[in-house]
Amino acid sequence: MSRVDLRLSGGSVLLPGLGLREADVLVGEERVLAITEPGAGAEAAETVSVTGLTVLPGGCDVHLHLGHGNDISRPRVPSDAATETAAAAIGGVTTFIPYVMSATPYAAQFEELRDVTQAGARIDFGFHFVISTDEQLAELPRYISEFGVPTAKLFMNIRGDEGKRLGLPGTDDGFLYRLLESLEMHGGMLCPHPENIEIAWILRDRVLAKDPEGKGGLATWNATRPPFVEADAVRRACYFGRITGAPVYTVHTSSGEALAAAVEQRAQGTNVMVETCAHYLTHDTTSDVGTKGKVNPPLRDPADREALWEGIKNGSVNTIATDHIHRPVASKDGNIWEAGPGFPGLDAFLPAVFTEGHHRRGIALEKLAEMVTSRPADAMGLSPAKGRIAPGADADFAILDMNSPWTVERSGLATDAGYSIYEGHEMSCRVVHTIARGRFIVRDGTLTEGMEGTGRFLPRSL
Repeated sequence: MSRVDLRLSGGSVLLPGLGLREADVLVGEERVLAITEPGAGAEAAETVSVTGLTVLPGGCDVHLHLGHGNDISRPRVPSDAATETAAAAIGGVTTFIPYVMSATPYAAQFEELRDVTQAGARIDFGFHFVISTDEQLAELPRYISEFGVPTAKLFMNIRGDEGKRLGLPGTDDGFLYRLLESLEMHGGMLCPHPENIEIAWILRDRVLAKDPEGKGGLATWNATRPPFVEADAVRRACYFGRITGAPVYTVHTSSGEALAAAVEQRAQGTNVMVETCAHYLTHDTTSDVGTKGKVNPPLRDPADREALWEGIKNGSVNTIATDHIHRPVASKDGNIWEAGPGFPGLDAFLPAVFTEGHHRRGIALEKLAEMVTSRPADAMGLSPAKGRIAPGADADFAILDMNSPWTVERSGLATDAGYSIYEGHEMSCRVVHTIARGRFIVRDGTLTEGMEGTGRFLPRSL
């Protein structure tokens, strides 16, 4: 056996196929060396007692946006990655995959993008590329084979000049079809943002006329792009995926109707995985978060929230992510029409999911943990290094006290957005340690100094 650098002693460890077991985990050379009976095996240079704690694989958040100020297209300086990987670690995440947006081809900017992110990153990361031009579509085989970026996002809601605020041109269903054909040919997967924007434009104008001051808040925003707008696009993306043979990963599924559309298409033969996000499981149109809760797709009615939880229970929902966006809190100024969409979610990610799903709803911790670790790792080509505690895997751990109530406060956030929709919420569990490739990024609930730049880019293959 290689030299043992670290022993995690006495914890309840989530092991593949076995569930939670009392065991010690031995770590060396950034990897898991062995899982042993408590106290057994080789001596370690350092032993850390995790008695009474739950040792999970590090969280894999495969849906977020790293930006710079109000620009959410990409990180521009290392500190953009430093703050948000700190937020990730506080929330129990050791690997994440942000979406990168550009109207120009990615090949020429890839090295700079990778290097600036790596210079600030405390955890490991990959990329998804948003594809919106013929030039990017022509380069797609390189993104997959040369750069290790096999997942492509298409904003199905960006038609005409709808993408102007993001600097992206409009596309259409013909572009969607050609993108799916290329992904199937070269081993990629589509991650569609599913909304029928042409109908949403009509509904927006009608709702705006009825509520010009946005007094209806989150319910008003939901009415501008209701669940059937999402479900139509999910059905279309999945149907074209089946026709072309390309796999589809439906991002941020927010409604019961959209989930039903994906399940319907899955039953007909589409290779489709369903992601939802923590905020659709913890918040709805009745939540008292004001404009901070504006997001696309919108927070839905309570019935949709319950439908998503039912989908988690019955297995039709595969993964949970954050869709974290770190625009500053000033972006939420004004009424529901004026506020910017999206909000941060990394700082409280695992505690929020486990508090709502395990403690309040009684869903097995093992089931929820898989949805934020092994399942996203498998879906996105991060396995076998990520997502499981097993010999040979990277030594990535989220170690939680499952019975430690605490309240989310703005002062405890690491994201540079400066706020959270979870402020004032009491969580029933907390992240005590976060370890990435054998390094403590969070220790005893506190960020470790000097860990910027220790994260690395992960090329992926599906």
